[in-house]
Amino acid sequence: MTTTPLTWFKSSYSGNDGPDCVEVAISPTHHPTIHIRDSKNKDGARLAFTDGAWSEFLEFTAGR
Repeated sequence: MTTTPLTWFKSSYSGNDGPDCVEVAISPTHHPTIHIRDSKNKDGARLAFTDGAWSEFLEFTAGR
């Protein structure tokens, strides 16, 4: 089994130098998974969402 490294990009909701720096990566598989991490702690905890769960998460947070 081979794994493809994730390509991380900074979220458009993150500021340039502020404390809220979030990076996102999308795994290139048949069932995409969206990965999220703190750009200041790249080896720290990460979240992973299926595409359906990610959509629900965005809808939930949009109303906040």
